[in-house]
Amino acid sequence: MGRVLVIEDDRRTAAEISAALGDLGFDVECTYNGRDGLLRATAETYDAIVLDRMLPGDLDGLGVLATLRTVGIETPVLILSALSAVDERVRGLRAGGDDYLTKPFEFVELTARLEALARRNAISPRETDLRVGDLQMDLLTRSVRRGGKSIQLLPREYRLLEYLMRHAGQVVTRTMLFEEVWGYHYDPQTNVIDVHISRLRQAIDKDFDKPLLHTVRGAGYSLREDE
Repeated sequence: MGRVLVIEDDRRTAAEISAALGDLGFDVECTYNGRDGLLRATAETYDAIVLDRMLPGDLDGLGVLATLRTVGIETPVLILSALSAVDERVRGLRAGGDDYLTKPFEFVELTARLEALARRNAISPRETDLRVGDLQMDLLTRSVRRGGKSIQLLPREYRLLEYLMRHAGQVVTRTMLFEEVWGYHYDPQTNVIDVHISRLRQAIDKDFDKPLLHTVRGAGYSLREDE
């Protein structure tokens, strides 16, 4: 099924999660504080991470998550937390979390959510190299090039471009981008998409004759090579 890293300071809870996932065929490793979890997550490759929000010490769950995303590790993360307020869930998702489950929880729901995350993150062998015109993304090395020129992107810009490249030629709406790239529902009051689209356009189109990233007025965006 895949490898899962559990970062949970309550050893009994960690053991129960490990047993439940092990019964489904997952290969599970556990760590019990933020620093050990961060070291393991950056040194090894996992299909998903179960991350406790309230870890002891000077590195809590959001700190671990923010660091992972900053260094470009995009492993799907399921946040566990006793903090159930909407604001807390939004904080977790905005920090880079892919899903949020409040404690106490049913293990059947935990395993179902992790299976969904693992499926979402699965990359078929044929999809490790994405291309649109002369723009290329190598999902194995996490590198982006256009016309032979290396393009440096921040982690969120990389995820945005990957989603657009996987849907090349299609119109992608703002709602789709918020739900699939940011992991939460679209807020019409925010300009976060405009900011990231502008940065991405500067990175992949600025020094080239033909733009690839197009704004579809009133609908969204489309990544395509026009004739």
